[in-house]
Amino acid sequence: MLDVFAEYSHAIASLMIFTLIVLFVSPFTALVKQGKGLAPGATPEQDYSDNAYRLNRAYLNGTETLPAYLAVTIAAILLGASPFWVNLLASVALVARIVMLVIHLRGIGKQNSGLRSISYVVGWACMVILGVLALGAAF
Repeated sequence: MLDVFAEYSHAIASLMIFTLIVLFVSPFTALVKQGKGLAPGATPEQDYSDNAYRLNRAYLNGTETLPAYLAVTIAAILLGASPFWVNLLASVALVARIVMLVIHLRGIGKQNSGLRSISYVVGWACMVILGVLALGAAF
């Protein structure tokens, strides 16, 4: 690894782990939807008690969040924001995303405003702060 990026190794690893998780979930989502007779790209009926719906939501949520997570983390790294904070925030965001994935897959909690929402907000807040750190480092 280039020395300049070595200080950000946790953040870089978190990006790769989250990307691999999204890639790993993708074929399982397709198989579950295919098993329900759904066309490629179709969405299962919005029923939180349905495993296919929850798996699809987990996958879609990951694909929706991944670009922002990558953008703010990479920007913070390239602009030289504090490695401590970038590593910490990227790692906490990753843990929050993993917790959210487990909650989705296990059907834990309420459909709205439960533990899953808290986990989402924690990850979202980390990404916002990463973006602010990147902007601060740029100016």
